[in-house]
Amino acid sequence: MKKILSVFLVILCVSGMRAQALWGTTGLLRMPTAEMQKDKTFMFGGNILDKHPMPPRWNNESYTYTYNYYIGITIFPWLEVAYSCTLVKGRKQESSYWPEETWGKFVNQDRNFSARLRLWKEGWWKSWTPQIVLGVNDPGSFDSYGGGSISLDQNGNTSHHFNRYYIAATKHLNFEGVGCLGGHVAYCYSIKSASLRYVGPAVGANFRFQLSETSFINKAVNGLNLMAEYDSRTVNCGFEYSFWKDYINAVVELNRCKYFSGGLIFKVHLK
Repeated sequence: MKKILSVFLVILCVSGMRAQALWGTTGLLRMPTAEMQKDKTFMFGGNILDKHPMPPRWNNESYTYTYNYYIGITIFPWLEVAYSCTLVKGRKQESSYWPEETWGKFVNQDRNFSARLRLWKEGWWKSWTPQIVLGVNDPGSFDSYGGGSISLDQNGNTSHHFNRYYIAATKHLNFEGVGCLGGHVAYCYSIKSASLRYVGPAVGANFRFQLSETSFINKAVNGLNLMAEYDSRTVNCGFEYSFWKDYINAVVELNRCKYFSGGLIFKVHLK
């Protein structure tokens, strides 16, 4: 039995080499949470993203998958900012903009910024009070595919592909010798011109194992963080696995519990 579990964990770790973080910020799979990174944490990574949960710019016959990369930093314990780029192909259907030699090739990228502000720390005032975070993804838009000026306009001529505002609350429950359960609720809102709108409540949970490190199996399981969520649009499940403490992490997502996305997250703690 132990040999079977060992093989399973090895397979799990290898499959985790592809992981997912669409927004490039702290959270579950696609749902925002109120969790924060350690102060002065620099985070960067990249992902392979299935087209089905993506905005229409990617969810079409030109794509099976696309890719993104991002950087982020927790400047203060209560403030996180991030910058993300998602690769874009040239399309024959938009030949007035894309030259023929770009059709079907990754030749451009969509850029967006994110920010998260902690309003209330978990355990302030009373031990049962949750942590609360206010956040935004893609608040401004580049006026053209090639970049252009940044606009906060909400008309239909700009590319708010990933726009989302939210407020999120998180509470943790520790089970000694077993692990930590995180409960998360949020309310999301996207502007009317966003090409993929998140409007309404979101709810999710994660469980990070914290077993006593008395065996190889226990040590391996302690790197596993199971996640499930409703992100106000779809029900998703997946996991995160930490290979080397919190420095190298992999996240695997099954959007709608069937469409795979994944990538790697690297963290450097500057403090």
